[in-house]
Amino acid sequence: MAKPVVAIVGRPNVGKSTLFNRLIGARKAIVEDIPGITRDRIYDTAEWEGREFIVIDTGGIRFDEGDIFAAEVKMQAELAIEEADVILFVVDSQIGITPEDEQVAEMLRKSKKPVVLAANKVENFTKQLDYYEFYQLGLGDPVPVSAIHGMNTNDLLDAVVTKFPSLDEPEEDDDAIKIAVVGRPNVGKSSLVNALLGEKRVIVSDMPGTTRDAIDTPFTYNGRNYILIDTAGIRKRSKIKDATEKYSVIRALRSVDRADVVLIMLDAVEGVTEQDKRIAGYVHEQAKANIVVVNKWDLVVKDEHTMNQYDKSIRDEIKFLSYSPILYVSALTRQRIFKILEIVDFVAEQHHRRITTAELNRVINEAVMLNPLPGGGGKKVKIFYTTQVRTAPPTFVFFSNHPELIHFSYLRYLENILRQNFGFEGTPIRLLTRQNEKKEFN
Repeated sequence: MAKPVVAIVGRPNVGKSTLFNRLIGARKAIVEDIPGITRDRIYDTAEWEGREFIVIDTGGIRFDEGDIFAAEVKMQAELAIEEADVILFVVDSQIGITPEDEQVAEMLRKSKKPVVLAANKVENFTKQLDYYEFYQLGLGDPVPVSAIHGMNTNDLLDAVVTKFPSLDEPEEDDDAIKIAVVGRPNVGKSSLVNALLGEKRVIVSDMPGTTRDAIDTPFTYNGRNYILIDTAGIRKRSKIKDATEKYSVIRALRSVDRADVVLIMLDAVEGVTEQDKRIAGYVHEQAKANIVVVNKWDLVVKDEHTMNQYDKSIRDEIKFLSYSPILYVSALTRQRIFKILEIVDFVAEQHHRRITTAELNRVINEAVMLNPLPGGGGKKVKIFYTTQVRTAPPTFVFFSNHPELIHFSYLRYLENILRQNFGFEGTPIRLLTRQNEKKEFN
């Protein structure tokens, strides 16, 4: 299911980015700092009251001096509003209502989209007069917050979550594997989709950013049903000139959320870029089964060592995807195109793989005997038993007398053991530690 999208909008210097960081901060603090994941981005996932959602720091509604609603500015604002499920409109309580605030408010009222009005930079929450004037904007009750100090953000999130779309969605074909194709503009996503479908379903052009929308296309191959989600390209933030392309990023994130398997496309000629790492990092953090697809392989001058050299380079650049298969293709010549679907079937199966508790504990006990858990402050750390609590992604819980003393490096060792014994190619796996109920005195 695609997560709801919350777009933070407002004029410059009202604290949008500070609020963005505050809303996603708790999540970032608990995400392991995995080498190779680039974190400087304007979107991330947050969670409140059991609902996960994507937060976008638009940062793009800017007003030219002397020409507040220039055509481009207006378009950017409208696109942000169009793409979001809920708009979080931030105003500055210390300055009060400005003409720019009023014009943004007018656009929001016309959009008919759900809006939560955040009166930021409030210092005294008992003085309603400090933010009372924002009722004049006609967008409901202003929620007073201090983004920089994290005050009253709970009430703000409560207001946001109540405006999310219902969890009830139309039933999709559960039998079909949903494949999202993601990557920077012009790596050949649309060409790949066309090659798989055998017909020209999406616009293909040498101009980066041609594909504007995510297009779902069901098809069958060798008796198996698939749904291809061709996403608009994700371009590095500093190079985004076209506002339409900028907000296509949101559509790509939605597509990843809905997918069973994600094809992360790279350009064989250009190699791995920082933006490729950002895209791959999002896929990994959402725990999606994935394949690294290196396109334009026909343009590379090759010898018997070339593929091995590319493998090593990609692994070095995207270390956190060490579990992902790498496939070299040419969408243009259709070289190895249908090998992709064989690997899609395989990694989808791995993503849903379940290991019996008996087999799991046999492997983990043997691993602990070969490499005992380090003690902590004189305490003997034990793992009593392990169980798999879910699939997609495979998730394992280790019950211990001192779970807080199990270092992440030891969990990485256990992850390697699980992969060596059970595969799990192409899927992230999640390892959790929990307190064992049995009383221990050492």
